[in-house]
Amino acid sequence: MTVLVTGAFGLVGSATVRQIAGEGRRVVATDLDVPANRAAAETMSGVEVRYADLTDPAAIERLVAEVKPTAIVHLAAIIAPFCYSRRALARKVNVDGTANLLAAAAKLADRPRFVHASSIAVYGPRNPHTVTGVLRADTPTVPGDLYGSQKLAAEELVRASELDWAILRLGGVISVNLSLNQPEEMLYFESVLPTDGRLQTVDVRDVASAFSAATVRDGAVGKTLLIGGDDATHRQLQGEVAERVAGAMGMSGGFSAGRPGNPDSDVDWFATDWMDTAEAQQILEFQQHSWPEMMAQIRADTGAKRVLFKLAGPIARAVLSRRSAYHRWPGQYADPWTAIRARLGDPKPD
Repeated sequence: MTVLVTGAFGLVGSATVRQIAGEGRRVVATDLDVPANRAAAETMSGVEVRYADLTDPAAIERLVAEVKPTAIVHLAAIIAPFCYSRRALARKVNVDGTANLLAAAAKLADRPRFVHASSIAVYGPRNPHTVTGVLRADTPTVPGDLYGSQKLAAEELVRASELDWAILRLGGVISVNLSLNQPEEMLYFESVLPTDGRLQTVDVRDVASAFSAATVRDGAVGKTLLIGGDDATHRQLQGEVAERVAGAMGMSGGFSAGRPGNPDSDVDWFATDWMDTAEAQQILEFQQHSWPEMMAQIRADTGAKRVLFKLAGPIARAVLSRRSAYHRWPGQYADPWTAIRARLGDPKPD
């Protein structure tokens, strides 16, 4: 079996490539030909790498024709917040690139299964004070931002194709392999989100297991599945996540407190919520890492550096507080869309 993985050197892509290759299957990893991806490719053994640009239909048709995959895991995307300042390019990658890949796959005599990475951003803002229940596959989709609208458009292309398909909508993907070198855009973006927004986290290794299983388990075909960690330990609030991770590293109090969302507004929230993952877990059996297990691994991996991080905690908090979107911003509630528009670009849906 040959699995073609797009976006192969991102957070989820790298984990997925390693998961499938570790199962003894042939993996062809594809992504843009840039220095960072070439460096990442050197860390992967037993994996064939083919560089290609999803926005080039001829290149994608040639890649798919030569690889002849039995399954495609489509992870490549320009995610939030980076898509907001690159609206046209994001459309070419997130929607048109998906169309190019589907068209190329449909031309094969033996058509591959298409496993598509989507996001709970398709549901739009979720005010935990007014919504009832948790997200389900059949919860109405009303995207509130560019990323959600483009992911939903790509989903519709996948469903309309003649391929066997599965769509996996991802929650808050977290890795225990932490990097303190985060882009300024991402740090700012995280600071704008309401601290009391509900978020279901999931270990990136479990996400990789879900994508791998979706390429072979027949129960996944024709399904839209929600991918989050177990209900007992991964249902959290936005503001808790970074603080708990920092605490596991020894840096308690190392993050800015942020602001809660406005309970009287259903608009001024981000597209995160808790999820019903029962069907996905039944079909894919991917939930292997609980939140306490993840925190224990971070503590163990940090080791003696926890002492240094503990000393750095107050300094880090002071620096991040000054860089926060709401530093000297009037009001008491988070205003995510205004803050995003002020610095990261136009987030409105396509």
